[in-house]
Amino acid sequence: MNFPATVALSAALACTTMQASAETLPSSRRSISYHSVDIQGLKIFYREAGPADAPTVILLHGFPSSSRMWEPLLPLLADKYHLIAPDYPGFGNSSAPTPSDFNYTFDNIASVMGDLTNKLGFTSYVLLMQDYGGPVGFRMALAHPERVRGIIVQNAVSHEQGLGPLWAARRKYWADPTHELEALKANFTSLEATRQRHLGTSPHPERYAPDTWTDEYAFLTRPGQPEIQTTLFLDYRTNVASYPKWQAWLRRMRPPTLVVWGKYDPSFAVAGAAAYRDDVPAAEVHLLEAGHFALDEATDEIASLVRGFLARIDGHTR
Repeated sequence: MNFPATVALSAALACTTMQASAETLPSSRRSISYHSVDIQGLKIFYREAGPADAPTVILLHGFPSSSRMWEPLLPLLADKYHLIAPDYPGFGNSSAPTPSDFNYTFDNIASVMGDLTNKLGFTSYVLLMQDYGGPVGFRMALAHPERVRGIIVQNAVSHEQGLGPLWAARRKYWADPTHELEALKANFTSLEATRQRHLGTSPHPERYAPDTWTDEYAFLTRPGQPEIQTTLFLDYRTNVASYPKWQAWLRRMRPPTLVVWGKYDPSFAVAGAAAYRDDVPAAEVHLLEAGHFALDEATDEIASLVRGFLARIDGHTR
């Protein structure tokens, strides 16, 4: 027996098999890259995936996450779409100046994100918005409605009925921030609150990786973060005041709209999902077996719904 020839043949067959398997995998990370650019004197970090000449989707993260929350989804969309997922000032890997050096308001964060799209040369995109991504994204949409080809909403509220019972304590903070600060921290930024934001009322807690909330809590306890996050959350009241303006924009523009909503969310009630149909009757609304961060439990389902929605906008099949 010619052992060297046999070994060479086996290696060649193994290589061919591995290549064939890799080509049939639906998920690919090979196009994902990581960047930082200067925007308004700040280092703004973003993740990028997919062909640069493909239709663009801008993914806007929630609290207390970062663009990292989109990592499970990026490889499932990157074959056909150009994906940009930034970190806001004060979040993730972007600059986090003190509140005395940067005015942490949603207006300012949206301005930085808008300047990022300008710097990267984007004039047409779909906005995928989760939680804080809603207030940021709607401001971007109102500033440049001609750029927005469609919106995808994942547990991001723009109607009063979407605010669940937990918001009673948060409204007290808006009314009296000095005396209600400690109550807000327990309700909003404690380890248990960070954990519960993921688990919600899901009947399948075993499907949730503890790393998600322990990593987010570690972020919240970094130097300077308590001041940054409580300052920004005080400004959240401007989002609630802006709901009528956002609803009017939706009714006027009727953008193609997809709503994917984790129904076990402890903060945002499912009524907030259905409310989008009041403004955009043709909106596609899907309630998912998932929580506030629906990608924790429904990654494949969200990817399928998003791909189908984007394909219909683009007029081609998945």
